[in-house]
Amino acid sequence: MRIVITEFISLDGVVQAPGGPKEDTDGGFAHGGWTHPFFDPEIVGGAFADATAKAEALLFGRRTWQTMAAAWPGRAGDPFADQMNSVPKYVVSGTLADADLTWNNTSRIAFDEIRALHEKHGGDLVVMGSPTLARALIAEGLVDELRLIVMPVLLGGGKSIFPADGGLRTLELVSTVTSPAGVNVCTYRPAAKG
Repeated sequence: MRIVITEFISLDGVVQAPGGPKEDTDGGFAHGGWTHPFFDPEIVGGAFADATAKAEALLFGRRTWQTMAAAWPGRAGDPFADQMNSVPKYVVSGTLADADLTWNNTSRIAFDEIRALHEKHGGDLVVMGSPTLARALIAEGLVDELRLIVMPVLLGGGKSIFPADGGLRTLELVSTVTSPAGVNVCTYRPAAKG
C-alpha cells in the first residue's frame, strides 16, 4: 500500500489545529482554524476528496483520530463524509482500548505494524493530520507521497510534520495547483535514488 500524507500546512511549516480554535492548543497555540479564510471547495476541498477517494484505508495518530471520530460519524449524507465513515481506519495508539474504537471500521495498531501494511498489496493508506505520526513515517522512509496544501499564511510556530534529525530527504514535485486565494496544492514524491 502506498502511504500518502495529506496536510494543510502554513508557509512556515505548521500543521497544528487547521480546523478550529479548540482543536489543539498545545504549546499555547492560538491560531486554531487558520485554514478557513483560504478554503475553497473546488481546489482545496477537491484535494482532500481526491485523497480519500483513492484511499483503501486511513491511518491516524491517536489525537487526530479522536478529533475525527468525534466529528465525522454525525455527518452522514454527503459523499465525503460517507467515504470517511465507511473506509477502514487504523489508529496508532498504545492507550486506546477496544471499547474506545467507536468510529465505524476502526482498528488499533502499533507503529511497528505500519511497515507490514505498507508492504501489503493494495491502494493508498492516507494520513491526515497526525503530525507526530507523519513525522515518524517520514523519518522512517515510509512515505510514498506528500500532498501539501500550502496556505499563504505564517503562524510563527506550532507542530510540524518534518523530522528535525538533520537527515537529507530529496523530493520531486509531481504536480501543483493554485487556488484563487493563493493556496498551492503540491504533490511530492521521494526522488529516485541514483
